[in-house]
Amino acid sequence: MSSTLRDLVRRFQGSGRLDAIVLRPDRLKDAVSVQEVSAEPGLGLIGDHRSLRLRRTDAQRHRELSLIQAEHLSLIGAWTGQAPIAPERLRRNLVISGINVAAMHSLFRQERFVWRIGESVRIEVTGPCPPCSRMEDELGEGGYAALRGHGGATALIVAGGVLRVGDTVSLELETAVG
Repeated sequence: MSSTLRDLVRRFQGSGRLDAIVLRPDRLKDAVSVQEVSAEPGLGLIGDHRSLRLRRTDAQRHRELSLIQAEHLSLIGAWTGQAPIAPERLRRNLVISGINVAAMHSLFRQERFVWRIGESVRIEVTGPCPPCSRMEDELGEGGYAALRGHGGATALIVAGGVLRVGDTVSLELETAVG
């Protein structure tokens, strides 16, 4: 069976799982885990400091959410000489397991992937989420370097609703752009 690259990037082995939801009530305060949260287009996750300002354009909305790979928490811990890192320390909103977060974004500009999380939330991954300089303070020497290439992804909310820990994450559709 012959497959094109376009076919291969759409092919995922099953679905993923939402393992944790993390909110940052204030930009410089500790992040907290919650069991469920409301996700709203233009605002992000209600209760996160980023939800205090409405964003209207796609350029403003590209960072409504941040995602990180659950399986990378152990790697980041190993690279910083620690046990697996608690998700709150990395300050990413959604911790996803069972599906490659880096692959949730299409390789092709003229195509976008829309992901379903739970019953009603739909997101589009918009790109990588590089680490911030705070990671060196949080994780110790080498913390920033440990997250390079493993900092997760950013996303915008296509359709809002309630997210719950344990929700299924699956590719809903691919759409042509422009």
